[in-house]
Amino acid sequence: MSSIRGRQGLAGWLFVSPALIGLGVFMVAPIALVLWVSFRDWSGLNPLADSTSAGAGNYQDLLTHTGVVRGDFAKSLRNNLYYVLGVVPAQTFLALVLAVAVNTKLLRGRTFFRTAFYFPSVTSSIAVAFIFVFLFSPSGVVNTVLSAVVPGKVGLVWLDDPDGLIHLLLRVFGVDSPPGPLRHEFLDLSWWEWLSGPSVALTAIMILATWTTTGTFMLMFLAGLQNIPVEIEEAASVDGASRRQLFWRVTLPMLKPTLFLVVTLGIIGTWQVFDQVYAMTSGGPQKTTFTPAYLVYREGFQNSAMGRAAAIALIVFVIIVVFTGVQRLVLRRER
Repeated sequence: MSSIRGRQGLAGWLFVSPALIGLGVFMVAPIALVLWVSFRDWSGLNPLADSTSAGAGNYQDLLTHTGVVRGDFAKSLRNNLYYVLGVVPAQTFLALVLAVAVNTKLLRGRTFFRTAFYFPSVTSSIAVAFIFVFLFSPSGVVNTVLSAVVPGKVGLVWLDDPDGLIHLLLRVFGVDSPPGPLRHEFLDLSWWEWLSGPSVALTAIMILATWTTTGTFMLMFLAGLQNIPVEIEEAASVDGASRRQLFWRVTLPMLKPTLFLVVTLGIIGTWQVFDQVYAMTSGGPQKTTFTPAYLVYREGFQNSAMGRAAAIALIVFVIIVVFTGVQRLVLRRER
């Protein structure tokens, strides 16, 4: 023990020092700087040293002061919450299905299918976003296909429709206005607005995000599948386990570390969505595709309110940590 604490301990610290320095310079220091800026009144145009103290004003504008700023922040949280609930389960499920499919030994051309499924993940997100703008245009491919299946859907304007999917579903049953309890407000939005569901425009972006990210997570699941010892699966088969039992009782439990990684990365990525929103809708229509990341850009670079933008970034950081911690507890309990 004395030798470990002595020369070997010093050597250990020397070996890990490059990684620690990198973490300190590129992660800890920026987070500390953002935290400090969030309590400042800074436009971003003048030197940071010339900024003035704002106290908790930036956080109060977002959380306690009634107004446009708090309303926009609430809309961004609502939109992003639906985005997370829609994209993360979809991309995780599809990635797992594709990984199991391309890992099958009987499948011919497995290398081709792996490359084809992964290709959208390495394509420029802005280029793909512009392609999806044409696909979801009133005369695009999506409406053309819908018109062949459901007559009368040719003119559907996907990227300019602010109606929430839950509200659209309720209208089918004749519910057009909120009941009394849902008229109460939280962060300048009524509960009826919180429960609107993702807008039609946001749904199109969610489809794009799922298509472009599934390939990356497919490779992660594929690596996890190939790390499962063949002996375990063979032993389960000898004991009489069917393919369904083999998947649910052997394969899936051994994929839990990979599943935790995929869900964690999915949550982090969905709370940071910006480029697709910027390229396809710029936050519209009627702010139904606002996200916190896009709001950071708008407040910081368009409204010259860097302190408020930093406060939004810190709140989103806390939200990501909470979501990650909750899903970690859930997966740990299931072990």
